[in-house]
Amino acid sequence: MSFNSRSLSRIISVPGQRTSGSEIYENSSSEQIARFNFHENEPPRFHFPGAVRKFAYRFDGNGKFFKKTWDLMMEVSEGFCWYHVELPRSSQKLSMSAEYLIDVLCPPLKLQEILALVSSGPFCGTVDGALVFRVNSAGPCASKFTQRISALVTDKRVISVSLGRVSRLDFSIASARSLLSEVPLIEPKEQSCGEGLSYIGTTKSGGVVIQEHVLEFLLSRNTFEEAENAIPRGLGNLLVHIIDTHVDQLHEIVLQLESQLDEVERDLDIGVGATKKQMLDDRRFPKMHLNLQRLLQVIAHGDQVFPRVKDKCAGKPWCSSEDLAMLEALVGRLRKLKGNAGFIVSRITAIQAGLDSWQAEQINRKLYYLSFLSMLFLPLSIVTGAFGMNVGGVPWTTQTNPKNIHGFRNIMFICAAIVIILLLIFGAVPLYNYLVTGSRQGTRDRRLRLQKSIRYRSGNQRHPVYLPL
Repeated sequence: MSFNSRSLSRIISVPGQRTSGSEIYENSSSEQIARFNFHENEPPRFHFPGAVRKFAYRFDGNGKFFKKTWDLMMEVSEGFCWYHVELPRSSQKLSMSAEYLIDVLCPPLKLQEILALVSSGPFCGTVDGALVFRVNSAGPCASKFTQRISALVTDKRVISVSLGRVSRLDFSIASARSLLSEVPLIEPKEQSCGEGLSYIGTTKSGGVVIQEHVLEFLLSRNTFEEAENAIPRGLGNLLVHIIDTHVDQLHEIVLQLESQLDEVERDLDIGVGATKKQMLDDRRFPKMHLNLQRLLQVIAHGDQVFPRVKDKCAGKPWCSSEDLAMLEALVGRLRKLKGNAGFIVSRITAIQAGLDSWQAEQINRKLYYLSFLSMLFLPLSIVTGAFGMNVGGVPWTTQTNPKNIHGFRNIMFICAAIVIILLLIFGAVPLYNYLVTGSRQGTRDRRLRLQKSIRYRSGNQRHPVYLPL
């Protein structure tokens, strides 16, 4: 979609002033297009303070990094900078996300760069001399299966945007106060039964007591927030780090889906009909299938974009051969992850088919009970229908003739004759086929038994021995 001076002047016209089309085209000057001069020394003014989480780092290129203020206008002489924005996971429109980015990234970014970062779908290309790529799915922002990652890379700066928090993306080194750096101890059984007691972080001799539910939570995760990351020495290393954390997050979601399926299969194996009925009522598997399709869309976008990113980075001076090899390895991981997600789709389909079969079996059983009850009440309905017939006016049932006292019996004979005629018409051919087939099968069985009843002795065929079966 392209904007010319006429359409742009119509959008950014002076409020309250009515102009014609020719006047709009001729007067597209500074009176109608507001141009703001931004000074580097002027502090940034945000219209949505606290709406997004952002952080900025400066790397010296020798393995050290420093936190810096959020100032995209500042140029660095040595090293490079990284600016990251985390959009909130809430029920918001795509235009609201664009407003958030305009608030924190403009200036110096232009509108085309903002649109390239926030739009949905896959993209990899050059926008105003900078490398821009995005892997954004079009699902609801509140769902964790909707993943969005985009980045703008120049020679001295990387600006990345993600939807929600990405594990292990920030450079936070595990400190001595971290639970991951402690020696774990098993919680005592006699103390675990106490109510209102918490032993997390309780220091014992040689370590810290860890409860069972804490271990289950940690084991369900593939990455940890406090894991130590290698400090990038170039823009290529930083780009690999961003893509690596994105692939790790997708891998973690796939592992969580696999664990959920394992729990569901275990519940189905040991559960009763109420458990299956509850799963069908909750529509659990259709929801899982829909979420997995959203995740597969993100993986497919990454499989389409990341190889192009590798090709774009091949000619850049800040991207080394090791960075290209790591990007190729990440593309391979993403393709394997796509295969694992396809396997989960097959598992969900198989479980859903089993539940549908169980539901059909329950319906057939109820229909069987209903047909059995109908069979019990069918003779009664026949009798009541027969004695409740109005035979007045039917031949041989003249009510005015007192000699004809068998009118009802005549009607019964007529009904019986009609039933016999219908049986002969529709049952003669199947009965004939059954008799003919049975006769042929009986003749074939007799011949086979006769052949099996004859046994010969080995080496002496002049004296056969007949052994009846």
